[in-house]
Amino acid sequence: MAALSFAPDPASGSVRTVRDGLIIAWRNLVNLRRTPGAVITALVQPLMFVLLLAYVFGGSLGGDEYRTFLIGGIFAQAVTFNASFTAIGLAGDMDRGMVDRFRALPMPRGSVILGRTLSDLTMNAVTLTVTSLCGLLIGWRVEGTFTEAAAGYLLVLLFAFAMSWVGATIGLLARSVEVAQSAGLIWLFPVTFVSGAFVSINSMPGPLRVVAEWNPVSATATAARSLFGNQAPATVAPPESWPVQHATVYALLCALAVIAVFMPLAVSRYRRIAHG
Repeated sequence: MAALSFAPDPASGSVRTVRDGLIIAWRNLVNLRRTPGAVITALVQPLMFVLLLAYVFGGSLGGDEYRTFLIGGIFAQAVTFNASFTAIGLAGDMDRGMVDRFRALPMPRGSVILGRTLSDLTMNAVTLTVTSLCGLLIGWRVEGTFTEAAAGYLLVLLFAFAMSWVGATIGLLARSVEVAQSAGLIWLFPVTFVSGAFVSINSMPGPLRVVAEWNPVSATATAARSLFGNQAPATVAPPESWPVQHATVYALLCALAVIAVFMPLAVSRYRRIAHG
């Protein structure tokens, strides 16, 4: 029988973090069987917004053209809202004592949070798939090339990954499911609705217009529409500002900046909790 080896893992720190993060992500996805309500909410919520906005407001905002325009905004809104599931998931792990169990294992501290964000990224991919199918049913079509469409989806998923780190930071600060649920939702409505996701930024008063123009949600929605080849109807025509006219570049920079800020914040907070 081969002798057991307790030699240190030769893998580098970053390789171990990613490897262990993938294991944690798989554990989180398997555990979704125990919380089907969260999965249903993540899938039904964007469908509800598609149907409500497309048929309640769509008639007065451009009809079929507005329904095509709408889907890029729904994509950006859906992945932003899913950040709340990251916050609630991490807070739930702390409530159940999972953080203490993970702390006893020989894994890098960042693996636990990386695993949570990766599993939620998978859920975001499922959300985008279901929302796309709903969009096809109401008349949305991809007018651009396959490469442009793939770039559009990848950009939205990158933004989803960035928002997950915001949710992770909130969940680690909250440290209880109830607080995380409230704190994880309270910022989402102004961020998603003070934007160009669903309406024309030009119709907003001065200060709100500036906020909406530079809002990463606006940039992600506008970039997705551009890459999908979806034109805005006259009723929701975008302004001529720099972040709108260079939406793809700005959206990419925003996603990377959010990751650069909130990833170290979340890891630092987790380390304090783990050592506390």
